[in-house]
Amino acid sequence: MRASGLVRLRTQYLKLPVGEPRRKLPRPSVAFSLALLAGGLIMASAGALHRRAIDRRLAGLLAAGDSAPFEVQRIRRDLADLEVDEQELSNALDARLKYAESVNARNFYIVIDTKARRMDFKYADRVVRSAPVEIGAPATVTTKSGKRWVFVPVTGAFSVREKLENANWTAPEWVYALKGRPVPHPLPEIPDGLGRYVLVFADGYAIHSQPATASPLAGPKPGSFQVPEADLAAIWKRVGPETRIYVF
Repeated sequence: MRASGLVRLRTQYLKLPVGEPRRKLPRPSVAFSLALLAGGLIMASAGALHRRAIDRRLAGLLAAGDSAPFEVQRIRRDLADLEVDEQELSNALDARLKYAESVNARNFYIVIDTKARRMDFKYADRVVRSAPVEIGAPATVTTKSGKRWVFVPVTGAFSVREKLENANWTAPEWVYALKGRPVPHPLPEIPDGLGRYVLVFADGYAIHSQPATASPLAGPKPGSFQVPEADLAAIWKRVGPETRIYVF
């Protein structure tokens, strides 16, 4: 039985070209393959240890019963995905655990979620006021004279150390160095230079409102948090020394 023209036409496309054989990609050496496999196993083991460490730290809180189960599960999920070193993990975990404990307390406190860029002012488990947050980028500032300031990302549980309203701010040298401007002598005192409302907590880091237009800062202080003035004004009377601040 003769094949139809259609069949002949199709079978022509199945013929392999005659000529030089195809070049094969170089195969990796056995040593390289084993090293790659070992690296993958190490990363997987590190991830498993990371998750187990979080589970161990949370075990006590989970065993406490119904205390903020949603928050606890969110803490576990969020921290398991973080790519941080042991110290940063410890700071973030401590802040979240203490925050979860505060949910059942009868106190006002502040929570800053750096991922969501949001500040919540809370009483027990209720949000009293929520506001957007601008986060000052971490920076290392060095002046021509060799003075150096390092501002790092902040996480952890803190208490308010100073509560300042309508305070003069002596703009430090690093502000001018950060902006690439010459440093005036003497350094000027600027009314509301860091903002009308300022809550200082750890090592000079702060939650503050928008700096005055005369201030050379013109934005959030590096490593600190800027919140709209109206939102800080709304919670101001309820905030005092020892008000807890949780940053994660």
